[in-house]
Amino acid sequence: MNLMNKIQENNEIGHWSNYFSRNPKQRNKLHESDAELLEIPDSPDKYLAVTIDTVGEEITSGLYQDPYTMGWVTIMACLSDLAAVGATPLGVVISVSYEPFREKDFISEIARGMDEACRELEIFILGGDTNTTTTISLTACAFGLSERDRLMTRRGCRPGDEVFITGGAGSGNALGLVRLSQLSDDFYPESLYRPRVSLKAGRILSKYASCCMDTSDGVLTTLDQLMRLNNVGFDIDCRWEEILLPEVMELCNKTGTPPWMMLAGLHGEFLLMCSIPSHNVKKIRADLGSEGIDLIKVGKVKESPGITLNLLSGEKIDIDMAPVRNLLQTVNGDLDRYIQEFWNMGHKWGLNGPLKRDR
Repeated sequence: MNLMNKIQENNEIGHWSNYFSRNPKQRNKLHESDAELLEIPDSPDKYLAVTIDTVGEEITSGLYQDPYTMGWVTIMACLSDLAAVGATPLGVVISVSYEPFREKDFISEIARGMDEACRELEIFILGGDTNTTTTISLTACAFGLSERDRLMTRRGCRPGDEVFITGGAGSGNALGLVRLSQLSDDFYPESLYRPRVSLKAGRILSKYASCCMDTSDGVLTTLDQLMRLNNVGFDIDCRWEEILLPEVMELCNKTGTPPWMMLAGLHGEFLLMCSIPSHNVKKIRADLGSEGIDLIKVGKVKESPGITLNLLSGEKIDIDMAPVRNLLQTVNGDLDRYIQEFWNMGHKWGLNGPLKRDR
């Protein structure tokens, strides 16, 4: 079994792909890119970049309760895939499904979230479809153009490359912690979860980065997928206060939650995770800085596959993200077991003690 096949989601995607014929003009292979890249007839310098995302389980599970969040994330989740290939968006189409009894004000807030996310990114919703169903399901399909001579995918990182993210992390898992642990919203209000995609960062990164992927499934899951695709490893410097957002660190301190969990959970915030050859780092920092975009270094690429956390104490801890990524299926969706087993993994790795139910 290869590294990719140890992840159940990868196997499920592979199973589906076996049923479909591959377009010979498609540039990326399975798992290799956040967006699908297609050659355009009579356009030798551009690829068509296409992606689609659905916000559904986040709503039915109660993770998102504010309709504005639902609409906002639907757009941002989709456009982050275009950012990860350095594409310039052309537009978005949407599909909106909801129950017939939903109040107009609720639906209007979903629409407002979508519209304001589009305004933030300077893009437009071009059209779409509405349906009546038993649960809310929101889908966006975005398409854009990327430069052929600046092709950026998930493949290409090499030992010695430096690894960065385009902003502070942890907000997605902070909201997940509050919901799964049934904490008061006062600990981390849902209104704090407003992930922002940087399309400018994606276009600039495409000039320098050796690979790129968005952090929609969390920082450590993103690193794990890149590790499996590129057959390399990562040394991660655990400078939590630099990597995590201040409000996320505050939540960790209030609840006694180990900071690593804010990177290891499967709910992210649509940052760009990239590897950059060392000789390009100064150039890209200057280019991004001119646009008001900062890079946060998280570590380096190493030769042997695996993820190593370099703690400030000097201790090095090797972690295996496969059990974390497969955990929801392992516990058959039992959220109480999920929390317990997730915590136990950190205890096994020496990153935290046993779960305290009275925190």
